[in-house]
Amino acid sequence: MPSTLTVDAAPRLDATLDFMRMLWTIENALQSTSKRMAARIGVTGPQRLVLKIVAKFPDISAKEVAHLLRLHPSTVTGILQRLVDKQLLSRDRHPADGRRARLRTRAAARPLIRGRKGTVESAVARALARMPRASVRGARLVLSAIVDELAIS
Repeated sequence: MPSTLTVDAAPRLDATLDFMRMLWTIENALQSTSKRMAARIGVTGPQRLVLKIVAKFPDISAKEVAHLLRLHPSTVTGILQRLVDKQLLSRDRHPADGRRARLRTRAAARPLIRGRKGTVESAVARALARMPRASVRGARLVLSAIVDELAIS
């Protein structure tokens, strides 16, 4: 039997499937916006986020960046290496512990760190500004619970 679905008349989904649909939609939108950012300003959404974190916390370690962003260290290592290759970040040996590196933004990163339209975080900031604080707190609780459940799986 041919599908009778149209964009405007999607079937009702249960709460779990509907929420998952929204999460996948967000993930797709994040990827699309990130690709546009890379083409327009030269860095992806995750790269810009790392630049902003390192600018806020000079001398932070890669491990601390990964912990702060709740990403696997190998994911952060790849992002950091691309930023070092683009000469946007410096990675220097820690003076007290030669095995550890400390990260700093370079001058070339400054224009990329400042507020910009068309970035992932500008879109998120606009959306959050339209929402009541209680809704934002509730959404954060739900998303944190999902992250915790996925970590168990």
